[in-house]
Amino acid sequence: MSRKAAVVALTALAPISWGSTYFVTTEFLPPDRPLFTGLMRALPAGLLLLAITRTLPRGAWWWKSAVLGALNIGAFFPLLFLAAYRLPGGVAAVVGSVGPLFVVGLAALLLGDRPTARSLLTAVAAAFGVSLVVLKAGAALDLVGVLAGLLSALSMSAGVVLTKRWGRPEGVGALALTGWQLTAGGLVILPIAALIEGAPPALDSTNLLGYAYLAFGNTAISYFLWFRGIERLSASSVTLLGPLSPITAAVVGWVALGQALGPVQLGGMAVAFGATLVGQLSPRTPRSFSSAEQKSQKLSMDLEISSVRR
Repeated sequence: MSRKAAVVALTALAPISWGSTYFVTTEFLPPDRPLFTGLMRALPAGLLLLAITRTLPRGAWWWKSAVLGALNIGAFFPLLFLAAYRLPGGVAAVVGSVGPLFVVGLAALLLGDRPTARSLLTAVAAAFGVSLVVLKAGAALDLVGVLAGLLSALSMSAGVVLTKRWGRPEGVGALALTGWQLTAGGLVILPIAALIEGAPPALDSTNLLGYAYLAFGNTAISYFLWFRGIERLSASSVTLLGPLSPITAAVVGWVALGQALGPVQLGGMAVAFGATLVGQLSPRTPRSFSSAEQKSQKLSMDLEISSVRR
């Protein structure tokens, strides 16, 4: 396995893990507490990573980590939950699947990466495949829910591109950077959750087990792999791994909850997974010639010109 393939495989574990969130939320957690769940995912994980790394931001990285944490976690989670509550699950997933298109545009604006026909087509194909997997006939639309879904996708996309643009400070590992963002994002969610949902609910052992999985496996480890992938892959390659999340959610629902998967859903999985694979292919670059080859080509052209003049 090549080095890039190994990085892609490890990064893909993040959206695959996120695909289990719906199952864990419905089967292990108290109902109707999405913001508290977002808080429990982000803040304990961030504080744990801060304790492990014992590294705090310095200088400009105080505000940079706050911005990244707000985009990737603090704004993304509440907007995502709002979309999920206002829209049927399938519609929310389809709205969120436009993220790769946002990344293509933002990467062109902030990173100078010119969009290619392949990146645009794979982003559209991924969104189409996800729609086949999760969208059902007669699904209702809600303007506030659609807007929240689009803003959540835009927030995460901006976080991906800015994480790629800013990198990380010299001498600071990806684990510390992940801890900064999760802590900042959790602190953004904390007052919102307290204002809207009030005091935390009473938790039993099943709830604690679910929150422990979400905080450490589904968030601390997964976001570490995600941010590490952003550093080593192109922004479009990383975001095109996103469709693995709804695909995983559909498979988990089929295996664990007995939800049916028909030919249309299976076809959508194939399309979305194919777009994900194509999105990982390295772009073709023009062949660079050595100086000897360039001199040889120039001599050949001079001889041809001389021959024509004769």
